Amino acid sequence: MNYDNNLNPNDTISSLDKGMASGGGVGKQENPRQLRRRFTAAMVALLLTFLAVASATYAWYIYNTSRHTTNVRMAAGAGVNLQISNSYSGTYGSAAVLDSFAGQLVPVSTNRISGGFQKVLGFTEGSSQSGLVASIFGSGEQNDYYHTSLFLRTNGTSTDIYLSDIGFEDSDENNPISSAIRVGLVVHQAGQNQSVDGEYIFAISDKKNPQADYNTATGREGYVLDSSRTDGSTVAFSPYTTDAYCEYNKNTGTVTLKDSSLKLCTITGAGDGAVGTPVEIEIYIWLEGCDEDCTANLCSQTLRNLAVSFAGVNNE
Repeated sequence: MNYDNNLNPNDTISSLDKGMASGGGVGKQENPRQLRRRFTAAMVALLLTFLAVASATYAWYIYNTSRHTTNVRMAAGAGVNLQISNSYSGTYGSAAVLDSFAGQLVPVSTNRISGGFQKVLGFTEGSSQSGLVASIFGSGEQNDYYHTSLFLRTNGTSTDIYLSDIGFEDSDENNPISSAIRVGLVVHQAGQNQSVDGEYIFAISDKKNPQADYNTATGREGYVLDSSRTDGSTVAFSPYTTDAYCEYNKNTGTVTLKDSSLKLCTITGAGDGAVGTPVEIEIYIWLEGCDEDCTANLCSQTLRNLAVSFAGVNNE
């Protein structure tokens, strides 16, 4: 897994526990032969449920049937508290209800969140392979994907934050919609409205869509739209996977760090047991429109109970 594609210290991120719902080739075709697919979707809230509606154009309608929370977990014996809120000056506790979202989740693509998203509006037959080539693009808008923020703070002297899980349930294991979902995390420096320290993009599933079709001109997986260009150019990109998680034992509260566990950020208290300055983490969720798994057979599927979990470890 090539983690160099994600940002770190000018390029890092932070974590916690939350229930919620990424080779340069050129993917643009000069003369698209046939518009084959069009995708639209709508998503509400953080813990995502997916309902797909088939029509003249394929669509995923993503919505939430109820409100869900984000929970904070600390390693056993840490002796400190890790707290979360959905606003900087709001109420902090062990759980927080995150903002819902009522826009349309349109398949988009990016290799860097800070560079913005581009819509993938259509696919055409490629001249070099039998699959489909993403060929119609447009600037992404904020209502094309899910975006919210949460805030973390601690009364500990130094607490490292790791992602411990992104759990989910597909409605059909034979046609897993989770295979095309991405979760992006953007961490800021401590304080309100501070600059970004880094960002990370995760593929939530290692499942494969049996009807996957290469959606870029390269004719192979692992390519997304280059956020620095608007001509349909693609670049090789490897999102983070479960290899970057820590291991959290819910029964014992023990956190085990692997060699590949990715520290998202470190937060600190104010001393003498007082809580410190909160750190903002932005959350992005989208359908990766150039993913070879983002194909029409998924439009009747549902993603249930997607939950992102973070764990805090006292590093002293």
